[in-house]
This record gives sequence, C-alpha cells and structure tokens, in this order.
Amino acid sequence: MTNLSSWARGLQCSVGDDTAPVDQLATLSPRDAPWLVDYDLAGRDGAAWQTSLGHRPWTLWRYRELLPMADFDNRVDLGEGGTPIVTLRRSAPDGIRLLLKEEAGNPSGSFKDRGLSLAVNRARELGVPGVQLASAGNAALSLCAYAAASGLPARVALPEDTPAVVASRCQAYGAEVLFSPGTLVDAAGRLAERDDGYFTVSTFREPYRVEGKKTMGLELAEQLDWQLPDWIVYPTGGGTGIVGMHRAFDQLERLGCVTGKRPRFCVVQMAGCAPMVRAFEQDEPHAKPWEGARTEVWGLRVPKSLGDRLVLEALYATGGSAVAIDEARIAPTLARLSAQEGRLFGPEGAACMAAVDDLVARGTIRAGETVVVFQTGHPANYGLD
Repeated sequence: MTNLSSWARGLQCSVGDDTAPVDQLATLSPRDAPWLVDYDLAGRDGAAWQTSLGHRPWTLWRYRELLPMADFDNRVDLGEGGTPIVTLRRSAPDGIRLLLKEEAGNPSGSFKDRGLSLAVNRARELGVPGVQLASAGNAALSLCAYAAASGLPARVALPEDTPAVVASRCQAYGAEVLFSPGTLVDAAGRLAERDDGYFTVSTFREPYRVEGKKTMGLELAEQLDWQLPDWIVYPTGGGTGIVGMHRAFDQLERLGCVTGKRPRFCVVQMAGCAPMVRAFEQDEPHAKPWEGARTEVWGLRVPKSLGDRLVLEALYATGGSAVAIDEARIAPTLARLSAQEGRLFGPEGAACMAAVDDLVARGTIRAGETVVVFQTGHPANYGLD
C-alpha cells in the first residue's frame, strides 16, 4: 500500500489458507467465504500508538494504522465515528453498570456509516464505476450518502415495505432505488439482474465494511481507558459489528493495549427472524436461513448472513449469549426508555435493552458487571421521531 501509516499487509480467507493482495478489489475468496484484512503487528509499539491517538481528531480515522486505506489524505470523511458512551441510570438493573454506545450521531444517523465509509472509500480508490447493495434501511442511507460525497453512482434495492423515508432520502442523495417484495434476500435478487460493473458492498461480500465496524471496538476500548467491559449487547442482522469488534480486541491484545478477559458478546434478534439465536441455542457452527422472516424492526430482518460462522465463533469464544425478543415488547420498551433516560431510542436499541432485562433475570448478567448496549440508529431514519 502507498500509505505508509497503514499496517495492512494482505487479505486472508476466513475459512482457509488463501491469501490475496490488500490492494486487489475483493469480493469473496476462492472458497466463497469472506476475506478478512491481515495486519503486520509484530514488533509494533502499542504504547506509542496509544499515545499518538491523543493528537488526532475524534473520528474513526484516528485508528488509521488499523484500517486498509491506501490514500489516507484523500479519503472522503464525513465525520463518522467518535460517538459517545452514556451512562444509563434509571433504566439500569440493580447492581449493573449499564452504558450506552450511542451510534445515532453518525453522519447518516446510524452505525452503518462506519462500514460504508471504508467500503466506499476503498471502492473509490480501486476505480469501480459505481456501488450498490440491498438494504432494509440504514445501510441504504449510508451507502447513498458516502457515494454522493465520493462522486460515485449508487444503487440500492429495498424490500417494498421499507419505510418511505428511506427511499426518499436515498433518492435525495441521487441514488437509483429499486424495490422488491419479500426480505433483504429477495431485494438482493434485483441487483443480480443488473450487469454494469457496480461493486456490491453487501454484508461480508467484501472485506472493508468489517474494518469500519471494527472501529466500534477500538473506540470502546479507548473510551473506557483500555479496560474492556464484561458484556457487549448488540442488535444483530448480518453481524459485521460483532466480527469486527472481536477482531479489534484481538489486535489490541497483540499490540499490548488491553489485557485480561474479552467482553462476552450477546446477539440480539427478533423472535420473528432469529437465525443466529436458533443456531446458538442448538450449538451449531452455522445458522440456517430463517423461513418466513417477520419483524418491523427492519434492521434485524436478515434471514441469512454470509458471516454466520464468524459471528457464532465470536459468541462461543467469549462465552456469550443470544436472545430473541418478541415484537410486542418494542413499543413499551421505547416508551419506558424515553421517559426514564430523556433520549430517543431506535427499535434495535430497544430490543437490546429488553435483552439486558432478560439476561439479568436469567442470572447470565450478574451484579457488579459492566454492560455496553449498542444503540445503532436514530429513530428518524425510520420516520419514528
């Protein structure tokens, strides 16, 4: 790579020994599995790197050595990352230190900006004619925003019952919007009908979104003074965030920046679409596609993830958990949280807060533990403000 500040050295297949150059435009490996970015961390001075962070702007780009950008100085940067951690007091179960990682302040209103920023920047660097993905909402908004700022044409395919505000905002960014009956999987079929060289940045079909989502873990560690929490409760559709944070903690450990036990991950899905929860409860290495997916928590209506094995590996490795939330609990949870905490939550964040209550009731989360809940998007993205 031409950017000497990046420690990225290549791509590694997530299920085998295949490797590829880091500057090669990548989709899936020869084994039809996700690529992951490999970094040269041997002999790096982690303490010096930590010190250097104090002089950098508070965006995800502060971690540039651990990002696969070739032309760092010419990146498209909308101010993504640097989101706050908020202590929740009135809604926290007794004896639990409950923290909220508030991702709604990202440029397009959700955590998707982290991954799509990296994906669109890399696509732009590597000369693609346009970018596209299928989305249930937030990812479409993010892709279209970053494509517009990058001067790249964008195309998104949405399930036809996606909130109208999503489509209108994507069109405002200048993107082409396609609609499809059914779920995200059906919408992806609309993109397959086109053959014009657009680069597909759907979850795990390229290696860059995981790297952007990884910065949630890097940021969390730094904000907590390099002391990792006991639990991370995370709303899970495709699962790039869990895979990315798991990799972030591994890289920080190799650099000597963190020690001790890793956080335990909890996958949160909806009862009407819970393939990861089902696989975890059955101790399976893969998640079978969920038939007849039904939920109005659009970010969690993902019946199949290409990275299911990687997500489950992170759960098993950390002694984690998985919880499915009934649809009927979302509205009262949203109302309670607004009244108790004075802030608006998205439906995915409400699902996570309900999951915390369940985990405490089961004795899985115990008194004295620190729990971080991810609030992944602003309700205005769904017209819920």
